[in-house]
Amino acid sequence: MAATTATQTRQAPSARGVLFVHSSPRALSPHVEWAVGRALGEAVNFDWSDQPVLKGAQRAEFYWEGEPGTGATLASALRGWEHLRFEVTEDAGLGTDGGRWLHTPDLGIFFSQTDTAGNVVIPEDRVRSAMERAGANALELHRELRLALGQAWDDELEPFRHASDFNSVVWLHKVG
Repeated sequence: MAATTATQTRQAPSARGVLFVHSSPRALSPHVEWAVGRALGEAVNFDWSDQPVLKGAQRAEFYWEGEPGTGATLASALRGWEHLRFEVTEDAGLGTDGGRWLHTPDLGIFFSQTDTAGNVVIPEDRVRSAMERAGANALELHRELRLALGQAWDDELEPFRHASDFNSVVWLHKVG
């Protein structure tokens, strides 16, 4: 009987995550499915629903599985499409970092590394660079760290994340 080695019995690492299409014009939605299917190597169909924040737009959530790096492949397949807002997550796995890609028409794409709990991880060099650029200016350090966290993308996507057919959007305005 032949002995098996660890490399023979080890299966290829698998990754998983979620694609949130926060808003897509109706005419673009089939093309989004095609692009995602092409990136995954199999046809996909999304369960689209109306996006109440933006008239004429649709939203969808799609859970995916693939090789590590599939999140980046999905984000690349969708990035730059006019009027498309999306978010791709890839869970951290054994020996691999997770990732989060955010895209808005105005801001373009943003990437952040994530830990096993889904928290954004800012690399040490990025923190040191923010500190160096800010110097002793606390407001500038705050601005640099918000940039490193992708706060502008989160701010733009937040209303789209919470809107659904079952939840009405409540717009809060800062008073005072």
